Amino acid sequence: MKELQPLNENVLLDLTEDKKEQKTASGIIIPDSAKEKPMFAKVVAVGNIENAGIAVGDTVLYKKFSGTEFDFESKKYLMVPYADLLAKIVETEEI
Repeated sequence: MKELQPLNENVLLDLTEDKKEQKTASGIIIPDSAKEKPMFAKVVAVGNIENAGIAVGDTVLYKKFSGTEFDFESKKYLMVPYADLLAKIVETEEI
């Protein structure tokens, strides 16, 4: 089995999406080329980063045109610099 391990201060994000067809309220099917790419992804691996604040399994928000997209073993990934992560999504309880 092969594994991707980010080097330096890089973070590996999983971009594999659901392949569900999306439709408008009136039933028009939206093609993949017209869909806006999400800017949220799950962290798969973290490089050598001191006090990172994120861990494998976290969901993060990243800059729109950041990183390098690629396919590896039939999955889609994005390698981004740690500095291009904007926020971590955390679950909170309602007050």
